[in-house]
Amino acid sequence: MNYARSPFRLLPALLCLILCHASTELSAAPPENLPEVSDKNIHLRGSYQNSKQKFESTKTGHVAFLGGSITEMNGYRPMVCEFLEKTFPETKFTFTNAGISSTCSNTGAFRTNRDVLSQGPVDLFFVEFAVNDDQDAGHSKEAAIRGMEGVIAQIRRHNPYADIVMVHFVNPSMLETIQQKKKPLSSSSHEQVAKHYQISTIDLASEVARLIDADQLTWKQYGGTHPAPFGNAICAAMIDKLLTRAWQESGPKEKHSTPDQPLDVFSFRNGRLIDVKHAKLASGWEIKVPDWESISGSKRSRFTSIPMLCAEQPGAELELDFEGTALGAFIVAGPDAGQLEVSIDGGPFKTHDLYHHYSKGLHYPRTVVFSSELKPGKHQAKIRVSPESSSPGHAARIMYFTGN
Repeated sequence: MNYARSPFRLLPALLCLILCHASTELSAAPPENLPEVSDKNIHLRGSYQNSKQKFESTKTGHVAFLGGSITEMNGYRPMVCEFLEKTFPETKFTFTNAGISSTCSNTGAFRTNRDVLSQGPVDLFFVEFAVNDDQDAGHSKEAAIRGMEGVIAQIRRHNPYADIVMVHFVNPSMLETIQQKKKPLSSSSHEQVAKHYQISTIDLASEVARLIDADQLTWKQYGGTHPAPFGNAICAAMIDKLLTRAWQESGPKEKHSTPDQPLDVFSFRNGRLIDVKHAKLASGWEIKVPDWESISGSKRSRFTSIPMLCAEQPGAELELDFEGTALGAFIVAGPDAGQLEVSIDGGPFKTHDLYHHYSKGLHYPRTVVFSSELKPGKHQAKIRVSPESSSPGHAARIMYFTGN
């Protein structure tokens, strides 16, 4: 079994390989007394003959998973990997784990190329961002669509034969919304993207609500926002049921159709990360690995050795030439996070708060979008640290700028 290298550095890549392999071994025995999943919340759209034929004819396959901590953790992902290995025992799989805790679909669209497509064409792709678009990013319908459509469009443009499964996980507030016979904003927005691109969805959120209402499951059994093995096994069982049904069909290998028009013309279909080295630094900015030991707040090891574009004093300025319809920044925002004032093409400066409600005790990874509806073409941004702040500090720590 081959596991794709982490985009960050060698040590985590080796650790990921070990953990991914171990997690597959650990998930061998499914939890007992798992409730039977219904077809009601499994939405099969389109054909999955491309992945089936690739796995059977070439005995190789690239399967990628993109999402937040639910993807990154030892959860549904290794269970699905095990299912695939059992279904195609002669196939040598490469599994790419592109889950990064706390990240939303917007960040996902900006990092799809680096974290997924850089590993080669994807044959079968799984994506989940419903929970993080809800509780972490608090996205509007527009933002949730722009992020998810950006991911899907990039995967299909890179490989028109790629088969895709979208999964909607659930948190307490989303569960309550469903139990009130309403639809959560994040998952319903992603569902619009899935229907537009004829992509199958696993509505785990609605299935969990159904099972709880039928007294076949409790929220404690499910395990919470980050599901326990029991909850992840329910998700894996739904995916098993979807793919088993899809692969019973026969048909030719063929390119998936592409909609004539996107759902949103400003969706992040050309999302990308922009190296901070492209910035023209005027004063107060420096590219360095922050001295994390001297900075208060919890840090995630994934980010502590990455050089970042840093400023800590109001008035620090830079300029950035870029091309496309959007500009933002992928940052870590901790207890000292400040605010940035951004002017594009000589327009008025607009203030963007880097501080997040999770920043109080954690240097939290997030994407702040400065503008997303620019005219196509070349632009110039002027960025400065504001004297205003929602925290005691004024820090800005930028890993990448983001563009579209």
